[in-house]
Amino acid sequence: MKTQAAQLLDKAGIRYEIREFREEDFGAAEAAEKLQIPLEQVFKTLVVRGDRTGIILACVPGSATLNLKALEKVSGNKRVEMAGKEEIHRLTGYLRGGVSPLGGKKTYPVFVDRSALEQPMVSISAGMRGMQLFLAPQDLVRAARATVADIGERTET
Repeated sequence: MKTQAAQLLDKAGIRYEIREFREEDFGAAEAAEKLQIPLEQVFKTLVVRGDRTGIILACVPGSATLNLKALEKVSGNKRVEMAGKEEIHRLTGYLRGGVSPLGGKKTYPVFVDRSALEQPMVSISAGMRGMQLFLAPQDLVRAARATVADIGERTET
């Protein structure tokens, strides 16, 4: 089955791979472990609300947390906050843990952490829990029409 995100990549002529895994939880660390890839390559898509822009999608590696102050600066907002868990599906059409920066029911501004460009490939949600898309980071930026910025704060492991 092709998700909306995969269909968008097909239309754009972008090469990708879909990998599925059985998910009991929906965290980036679990996905990295089950897919046997570094956590730095698994990018989680967070739904954020800006006071000026409205909804924003922020993609940061599983090894990082979102730096809200940095996102405020690059997105032109004075204040940003995480969208409520109960709002995610209504806003994006995706379930929490399966949010993709591609193919959502509405198009929102997307910001991708600069560390993505250091990776040979990145993994993002295909739009369903337990299904990941693997693609070149430059292709993710192009397909999502994303702004690349330093928005992730590395966490110590």
